[in-house]
Amino acid sequence: MSGPIDPEVIELAGRLFDLARFGHTDELVAYLDAGVPANLTNDKGDTLLLLAAYYGQAPTVAALLARGADHGRVNDKGQTALAAAVFKQSAEAVGDLLAAGADPDQGGQSARATAQFFGLTAMTELLDAPR
Repeated sequence: MSGPIDPEVIELAGRLFDLARFGHTDELVAYLDAGVPANLTNDKGDTLLLLAAYYGQAPTVAALLARGADHGRVNDKGQTALAAAVFKQSAEAVGDLLAAGADPDQGGQSARATAQFFGLTAMTELLDAPR
């Protein structure tokens, strides 16, 4: 049985999620290259990749994918990084995620359903383009 989590670890994890959100790619990559898991997940099931995608941080998305972040992870709301990138209309992040093999139909709130619900025609075209 494990004990309580060290508050310093919690603080560092929060900082890492903020680095992903705000696109501080170089600093985040330094942590990843030092051994922080690319699939670090918060208490809502959000990964670093999903947060970077949701905040439209395409260079951070690319760096996370290059370091093995799992584009197929689904958060507690049924969302994927691809759905988040579609919602933010980040064509570059959508392209990187699709190139990495992300599935537009995965998740309870899939990327395709997100594009359709919000009438994001350009995103639907990206999702439907041949790969």
